[in-house]
Formats: sequence, C-alpha cells, structure tokens
Amino acid sequence: MTPTLHLIAAIAVCLALSPGVDAFAPAAPARVTSLQSRPTTFQLRMSETEESSSAPVATIEEEEDEEPMDMATKLALEKQRKADELRSQEVFMKRSTGVHKCSSCDWEYNPEKGDSFLIGGMIKPGTEFEELPSNWRCPTCRASKDSFNEVVETIPGFEVNQGYGFGTNSMTSGQKNALIWGGLGVFFLFFIGGYALS
Repeated sequence: MTPTLHLIAAIAVCLALSPGVDAFAPAAPARVTSLQSRPTTFQLRMSETEESSSAPVATIEEEEDEEPMDMATKLALEKQRKADELRSQEVFMKRSTGVHKCSSCDWEYNPEKGDSFLIGGMIKPGTEFEELPSNWRCPTCRASKDSFNEVVETIPGFEVNQGYGFGTNSMTSGQKNALIWGGLGVFFLFFIGGYALS
C-alpha cells in the first residue's frame, strides 16, 4: 500500500512543479482570438555608455504566426462586434419630472402641491424646488435641501429614433403600456358593444 502512496505523491509533485500544466484547464487547446498580430521589435545597442544619438541601433522585427481561425469563430467575432456597436448607440434618455425625493425618508416634494398641506408647511403650490430657500428642510425628517435628489423618467431606445413614431418613441415604458392596454380595452368595449346592437 505504501508504494501506491509514493507513486501518487510523486505524480502530485511532478504536476505541481511543472509550470505548463494546469490541472483545471480544458482538455482542448485554447485558440488565439486576436484579430491582429503585433510585430515584436527588439533594439540592440553596441554600448550602454555611448549616447543614444551616436549608438547604432539594429532593429529586428519578429512576427508571431497567427493561428488560423475557423469560419464559426470569425462569424461569432463579427456578431459580437456588431452587438457591441449597437449597444454603444443605445441611450437611455432621462426626463425630469419636477419631483424631488428626500434621500433620508423618501418624502417627495412635488412643485404642484408644495408643502403647505403639511403642519408647519409654508411653501405654496407652484413653487419650483430650485426656488425654495436654502434653509428649507424636509418636513418629515428635517433633512437639508441638499439631501433631495431629482426624480427622473427613463426613456429607453436608440437616440436616433427618438423623433420618429408619431411621438411614441419619446414615451416612457409606463406611458406605452397605458396606450397599449388602453387601446385593447377600447377595442374590447367596441367588440362587446357590437353584440348589444343585435
């Protein structure tokens, strides 16, 4: 039984000391996925004590041989490049709602309401957040004006398409959902109303 342990220990030591072997690497050889090979440049100088302007420089360029890629790999790389290009064009536009939210207690200041409806509130409806005095505080937690963050609506889609679609491309997702489901509801009412005519 001890010779078996010695054999296992010897194999483990050999594997641990060999730098080219990775026990967790896949069995298939890895393919080079770089699209361009870069030439390696070596500069040889005759003496390190001479000035660089007078020292002759020998340049040797060594090009690495690129492993040929099969058609499937080239196609996958091309698809990845196109997908990255489309992702870079997709912009999520932000539109201000005018509402500001307290980061401490989540109370929302709405300029249409002000805070006069609360006990001790002195801000009249129609007052924009920027017009509030600098010493104004959150009516619920007494946090300063600086603790408020603007609430924005996100409009998904491509920036170049925002002007198309009869204005529907500049709608938020909630507005689009209301338009779609509202249209289906109206159609259903007309459909049921057709039975009432007969």
